[in-house]
Amino acid sequence: MQHKVIFIMGVSGSGKTTIGEALSARTGFEFYDADNFHTPESIAKMKAGIPLTDGDRWPWLYNIHEFAKEKIKTRSIITVCSALKQVYRDILSKGIEDNCKWIFLSGDYDTILSRLQKRTGHYMPPTLLQSQFDTLEIPSNAIGIDIHQTPEEIIDDIISRIGDVVQ
Repeated sequence: MQHKVIFIMGVSGSGKTTIGEALSARTGFEFYDADNFHTPESIAKMKAGIPLTDGDRWPWLYNIHEFAKEKIKTRSIITVCSALKQVYRDILSKGIEDNCKWIFLSGDYDTILSRLQKRTGHYMPPTLLQSQFDTLEIPSNAIGIDIHQTPEEIIDDIISRIGDVVQ
């Protein structure tokens, strides 16, 4: 089997980390959170309630891409990343398109805002959520998953739709 990267994308608060960790537990694929690749400057901007620019994101995206490209030489991985624009997803999958599966966690603004308001210990304040929705380009090449299900139902849904990748 060729190693794969499963990218789980969506706005902040859509459940990427929760679902990524649960999918990792079910599949045995290693889990990586793209938030860990942000520069200290980008984290400081977000903490201050300032949306990131494309210029802020380019180095972050290229680092994630290089990391994923290297990792899938030896193992399959799950990476969670907002990847809000198609150009971001193109950067992440460049040259490894055949090894990528995209999962889009989709939900409405009010549901996700409610989740963000309950979340503690994360640098992304709820005030930036609207900017994420404004930036979001709905992917045409991703499996859309409705976040109004339990995490277990979401994982079952994902497994049923990409079973060939995780077998």
